[in-house]
Amino acid sequence: MATVAEPEQDFTRLPEMPADVFTAPLKRPAHVGEDWLEPKQTEYDSDDDAIWNDLFARQMEVLPGRAASAFMEGLDKLDLGQGGVPDFGELSEGLGKLTGWSVVPVPMLIPDHVFFWHLANRRFPAGNFIRTRETFDYIQEPDVFHDVFGHVPMLTDPVFADYMQEYGRAGWKAMRYNRLKSLGALYWYTVEFGLIEEQPGDIRAYGAGILSGPTEVVYAVEADSPNRIMLNVDRVMRTDYVISDLQPTYFVIDSFEDLYHQTVERDFDKLYKSLGAGFTYANTAVIDVDYVVNRGTLEYTLRGGRGSGAAPV
Repeated sequence: MATVAEPEQDFTRLPEMPADVFTAPLKRPAHVGEDWLEPKQTEYDSDDDAIWNDLFARQMEVLPGRAASAFMEGLDKLDLGQGGVPDFGELSEGLGKLTGWSVVPVPMLIPDHVFFWHLANRRFPAGNFIRTRETFDYIQEPDVFHDVFGHVPMLTDPVFADYMQEYGRAGWKAMRYNRLKSLGALYWYTVEFGLIEEQPGDIRAYGAGILSGPTEVVYAVEADSPNRIMLNVDRVMRTDYVISDLQPTYFVIDSFEDLYHQTVERDFDKLYKSLGAGFTYANTAVIDVDYVVNRGTLEYTLRGGRGSGAAPV
């Protein structure tokens, strides 16, 4: 996500967010510093551990054959099914040996520039709380289950781990061009809601937003409603997305090497200069440059989505 001509950056230092960059205002809690890191991981009780175990068991009923092989292998490598919320220290030790990454606790969603900085230094920020029984099926802000179960197993894959670091480094350039929304779309359609075709006709999920919820796992890879389109970085970064419902469109990669090369070797200076301030394409659109794997019926979306009680078919 840099180019040969990209000036050297000091990724060890927290970047400054330019005052004129469009980003969500977040109030930093008084007990954390500018790095937004919690002093220590939450001490979860038996009820919290039971919630983790129940969420884990529910996902394991639907993931085999639908989740990317790299994700399933990552679960085993990190032994995330041993019971209870994983200890970040132990998790980081195992992850560090595999790909040099660690997991660090944060209190909530953190500012873009802080998030980029942690990723650029191979630290994955994870929510330092777990959902309640009342929010068991859906939680708006990512908790420790979404972040650790959904994201961390993929960080055991060396190529994907490098992609995540390069994504963090790419944030410096996106801030200079005031194109954080465009870079955010790339994260959304890959890291959160990405699909991979492991074999011809065998499409699986690697995105954490899919893998951490039971409904979207089946919907994303099997339902008739959504579009499934091969990844095109320029197109994705011009495409709007849905935050609080199932996606009308998913983007598919051939391999993690393909994902890495499509992004790291792209001239983002040229791309950012060509982008408008807003998105060009609706999240339901199929356009003439798309390589379409499945042109969806969009039935779920057209019936009104989650709010209408439409079936995710």
